[in-house]
Amino acid sequence: MTDMTIVLRSLRARALASSITVAMVAVAVALLLVLLSMREAAAAAFRRGTGNVHLLVSADASPLVAVLNGMFYANAPANPISWAKAQEIQGSFPWQWAIPTQLGDSYRGSPVVAAPAALLRTFEPVAGQPFALAAGRHLEHDFEVVLGSEVARSHSLLPGAKIAMTHGAGAAAQGGHEHADHLYEVVGILSPTGSVHDRALFTTLESSWIIHAEERREREGAGEESHTEAGHHHESDHDHHHVDAADLTDADRLVTGVLLRLPTRTGSDASASIAAQFDRLRRDTSITVAQPAQQIGRLMAIVGDIDWLFVAMGVVVLVSSAISILLATASSMELRRRQVAILRVLGASAWRVFALLVTESTLLGVAGALVGLALAIAGCAAASALLASKIGLALGGGIDARSASIVVVGAIALSALAGVVPAAKAYRTTIREHLRPIA
Repeated sequence: MTDMTIVLRSLRARALASSITVAMVAVAVALLLVLLSMREAAAAAFRRGTGNVHLLVSADASPLVAVLNGMFYANAPANPISWAKAQEIQGSFPWQWAIPTQLGDSYRGSPVVAAPAALLRTFEPVAGQPFALAAGRHLEHDFEVVLGSEVARSHSLLPGAKIAMTHGAGAAAQGGHEHADHLYEVVGILSPTGSVHDRALFTTLESSWIIHAEERREREGAGEESHTEAGHHHESDHDHHHVDAADLTDADRLVTGVLLRLPTRTGSDASASIAAQFDRLRRDTSITVAQPAQQIGRLMAIVGDIDWLFVAMGVVVLVSSAISILLATASSMELRRRQVAILRVLGASAWRVFALLVTESTLLGVAGALVGLALAIAGCAAASALLASKIGLALGGGIDARSASIVVVGAIALSALAGVVPAAKAYRTTIREHLRPIA
């Protein structure tokens, strides 16, 4: 009978206790791996979302809020920027491109981005990876819409479908109303980018301006009508308040942000002018200027400090699982004295008994680590799918190989170490003491 056979039979004889110990190690390993993997994946996903934008101009309260609202669609920006101000910004420097955007509408919870049609050809949601069409074509006319891949998938939409937008985004959309007078035609569907932009819909600025101009004039008309005499004839609301692009005024042409990219050398994403233009624009106190990549870096630094608390908790759980192995092995030693004594009588040396007990605890660690690794892979995949559907962040769902190696080896080493104390006790105990009657 080999030593491994002896160890395996010993574990089978205590199947329930062994299974509980393996489960504790597995949960600890899975928890720690999911925390580490999601931490790195989330940071990478946020960096992907800023794409090739150098500067973002908005009227939000702070640069970080501007980036979260304007590029990650956390909420609709609260304050608009006048068209005159947007044009002033566009003409203030020879930008590589300057794209005004308007946020505020949604479709079944997904944000609608109103912008010039050039947005889909110039903005790269992931730096170096421009938008690509999976079906249909780009925007050519007003009241057309191109869908992000996640929107098309979750709502089963195809080119040719007609949809109505809702006024308001995020929580505000629940109390909003549909722009039922103007249906948008789906003309294109974008390929997945692995960024938050997969859950957005893209249409023209004029489409959004026309809808909101008509609604504003209807409200104003309703106010005037309340002062007219009863029975006075009025045209229908639709005819009276119909607006086209030529009727738009400066009060109608509002935007919530301007995406800016400075000239760069071919193959480079950096520009020597970023700092100078950033300082120049932020002297204007009526706007907020943000460097998206920098703000996301700061956000990750803030979140990272908190994140390490969860990682520390995972390490504590892992150590506690090693302690459970120690307690389980030590508590079983009193009942296994005769087993150890028989091995010694049959010629097993004290070192061999020591090695058998350490091997037993090591096998518990190996089994727990492997089960934990499988649980972590499944957990990361589930978390990635959930976050992709809820907030559009594609985290990849994979386990970082380096983190997995460190955690698995660490779990096995702790388990082996946990077996040293009871093994040392067995090593020091004489055969005569092992053979004394069990009380």
